[in-house]
Amino acid sequence: MWKNETFLAALLLTATSPALACEDMTFEEVPFTICEADAQTDSIRLFLRDEDGAVHGSFGSVDAELAGDGLALRFAMNGGMYHDDRAPVGHYVEDGVEVMRVIPNAGPGNFGMLPNGVFCMRDNRADVFETMAFVAAAPECRYATQSGPMLVIDGELHPRFLPDSTSTFVRNGVGSSADGRRVVFAISNAPVTFHTFARLFRDALGVPNALFLDGNVSRLYDAEAGRSDFGRTMGPILGVVDPNG
Repeated sequence: MWKNETFLAALLLTATSPALACEDMTFEEVPFTICEADAQTDSIRLFLRDEDGAVHGSFGSVDAELAGDGLALRFAMNGGMYHDDRAPVGHYVEDGVEVMRVIPNAGPGNFGMLPNGVFCMRDNRADVFETMAFVAAAPECRYATQSGPMLVIDGELHPRFLPDSTSTFVRNGVGSSADGRRVVFAISNAPVTFHTFARLFRDALGVPNALFLDGNVSRLYDAEAGRSDFGRTMGPILGVVDPNG
């Protein structure tokens, strides 16, 4: 069962109102924080390096740079897997510039647990694509990050997720509605299995496609709640930007 049913009901509406603030909820006895954005009205962006070419690495660095333009982070989370030098493991596009190509093949670790996927942000919509569907569609993304595994693919859970798995980590991910307007971000506030995390997106949050972003290093920034998780230096950072710095 899940709690905070009023917030959940609001999440399941087709969004015609401003994006909701991040809220806590419980799904199957696991606590989560859920944040939502409207791709038609909200500015969803990726951040990797600052104006001098140095890796941001933290929410504070991104927020400080935005403040110079009269902007501010509303909320943000780590935005995909990265190497030791903080470079993205998979496809990465920032402000229309491709930094890393698409990786279509299987490989080690969670990233290579196919099918994996790409979160693509375009004008007035944002979509989670399974990687080969992304390659076939070839959308022009202003921002894109590839990660894996997919959590939900066209309403179905990733085929390798086991309901009786004992592998649990703090995990974060992103899901999108079929029309590309509603974008839902989630982070577990306690260790969770892939199977439960995927069902959160499909069964509780009602999105047909969702992508795992990372685990164990997962972190969230929520300006309204005054939350800014600490941890190791991050690679890509995915956030929603407000014009009120």
